[in-house]
Amino acid sequence: MTVAEGEAVAPLPGGEDLTRFLDHLWLEGNLAANSLAAYGRDLRLLESYLASRGRRLRDADAADLSTFLARRLQDGAALRSIARQLSSLRRFYAYAQREGWRGDDPSASLQHLHMGRHLPAVPSEGEVDALLAAPDRSTVLGLRDAAMLELLYATGLRVSELVGLLRAQLDLEAGVVLTLGKGSKERLIPVGEVAMEVLDRYLREARPQLLGQRQSPALFLSVRGEAMSRQRFWQTIKAYGAKAQIRAAFSPHSLRHAFATHLLDHGADLRSVQLMLGHAQLSTTEIYTHIAQARLQSLHRQHHPRG
Repeated sequence: MTVAEGEAVAPLPGGEDLTRFLDHLWLEGNLAANSLAAYGRDLRLLESYLASRGRRLRDADAADLSTFLARRLQDGAALRSIARQLSSLRRFYAYAQREGWRGDDPSASLQHLHMGRHLPAVPSEGEVDALLAAPDRSTVLGLRDAAMLELLYATGLRVSELVGLLRAQLDLEAGVVLTLGKGSKERLIPVGEVAMEVLDRYLREARPQLLGQRQSPALFLSVRGEAMSRQRFWQTIKAYGAKAQIRAAFSPHSLRHAFATHLLDHGADLRSVQLMLGHAQLSTTEIYTHIAQARLQSLHRQHHPRG
């Protein structure tokens, strides 16, 4: 439940020190109700941890705080959540020092957390398989959608590059696609056999029906025989993502992330992935090594007897 701004907020359960601190924040009047609730949640976690060690909030030292944050990370808390908790306890101990509860600030020695680059959610290989199987390939539109999804996953194209492809940019015989990326830079990307088979069938069976008596240089066509729009493809892939029951946050860009991560998972070198993605800097591609490493660590913790 969201509390309207300016409305009184009843203090949530907690020790006397925490209650007084939350009352102080509310009386200052510069925090939204949701932010106030977040402070309460963060500090109650610390309060509970300290209570298990026979200590109160006001008694904690720097070692207590660093151990608490480290355990939160080990328990799988997101880095963004840990950074917010650090901000909460900094504010609490600054208040405790001003109130004379203690003579020092135990949070002063804790370093600020560097959030770093956000790691995008990546569908698993099983989820991608379910997504690629979602279109009904016995229909014209289903076959078109299957061809688009297969090509997207096979090449790591950006969605703008995919919908902007011309028929002449796909070479079925050579098994490659030529695309214009950012800055109008050309890159030639190999296409796997599975995707090529679906594309070949789309070109023979579905595209002629979508084109009818019209002419269009676009590779992928709408029911009006025109190039697919990004908005239309977004709606399409979102529906298939729901059908495939993909749990992570899903978008058209998710298949680009999956393309790169799964290649690295199976031993591809970073430089090759960079070239296929069209990244100007290798450092941009390196985010996918972090994703792959995080996945390996997760699998190790889950399955290794000493994980």
